[in-house]
Formats: sequence, C-alpha cells, structure tokens
Amino acid sequence: CLDGEGKVHEFDSNWRTEDCNDCSCSRSGIGCCTSYATPVDYDEEKCESIFNKETCSYKVVEKNDHSKECPVHSWVG
Repeated sequence: CLDGEGKVHEFDSNWRTEDCNDCSCSRSGIGCCTSYATPVDYDEEKCESIFNKETCSYKVVEKNDHSKECPVHSWVG
C-alpha cells in the first residue's frame, strides 16, 4: 500500500500517522480512523479543549486556569 505521504506499507501492517490517525493496509487498500476521542459535552463557556499531538489526546481545562481540568460528560471518536 502507498499512503498519502508516499510511504510504502506491507499488507496486514498497522501504523499511526503524525496527525494521530491509526491506519492499516490490506489487499483491498488503506483504511484510517482517528486514534483519539473528542470531547463534546462540557461547559464551553468556562472551559476549552486542548489537543496534545504528543499523546494524541484532548484535555479539557478552564480557560482562565489551564491547571484545572473540567468534567466532560460525553466523548466521540
């Protein structure tokens, strides 16, 4: 399989892209999906979500104090 970056992958192989997508190669082609969940149900007035590319995960924190995490009631992904 040839991915979008021009790299060749063997059949039945798996890898994670720089954009935090998990991909796999089969004889029918390449399939990719996000490797992380996105927060969708939290107090958006008081809080903001921040994506960490190193860990491929979101953290939801208070806008005025990033050391305080906010509760998240629902995630998608």
